[in-house]
Amino acid sequence: MPTKVAVLLSGSGTTLQNLIDLQERGELDIDIVCVIGSKKDAYGLERARNHNIPEHAISKKNYASQSAFNEAVWQAIRDYKAELVVLAGYMLLLHVPEDYKNRIMNVHPALIPAFCGHKMYGSYVHEAVLAYGAKLTGATVHFVDEKYDHGPIILQEAVPVLPEDTIDTLADRVQEAERRLYPQAIRLFAEGRLKVEGRKVRLLPERSARNP
Repeated sequence: MPTKVAVLLSGSGTTLQNLIDLQERGELDIDIVCVIGSKKDAYGLERARNHNIPEHAISKKNYASQSAFNEAVWQAIRDYKAELVVLAGYMLLLHVPEDYKNRIMNVHPALIPAFCGHKMYGSYVHEAVLAYGAKLTGATVHFVDEKYDHGPIILQEAVPVLPEDTIDTLADRVQEAERRLYPQAIRLFAEGRLKVEGRKVRLLPERSARNP
């Protein structure tokens, strides 16, 4: 059975579209059961509608407290019985409930623990990489915990920084790495091949696959 996936986003949904395309081509054994946006005008919600995927806008400003907002998001996810939550440019920090520990993934456009943390996202990351003179950057897929870009690392892919790079050219190459890496991590989860041991994630061979 395909793994049931909920996707959370705040923007255009390019990562969502990549996952939808892979799902529809039969290259990724998942079922995207719902898409949740942090604002109603997030274009990613339109992408979901275009593919008949249930979508919901759950805005923090409509709730009296952080805990009420958290509960609304997680209740929606539970309603669809999602087995894995994929953050796809989701800009808000959520409390991680016990039943979703090590079942939430995020992709970050740098090699964690470098160039990460609060307010380090999108072009800000690539600008910081270039300003620092780093020779390598890349993409990181990790499980999500209570801090920004802090949970156990699942996969990383390095991307060289070229002398002539601009923010845009570097972002393009890092995004290519993200498009490869994120589906690979999701596939490993779906196959039961990720074993979390403290801060480390061990990749299990296929014959030993089991739940994390």
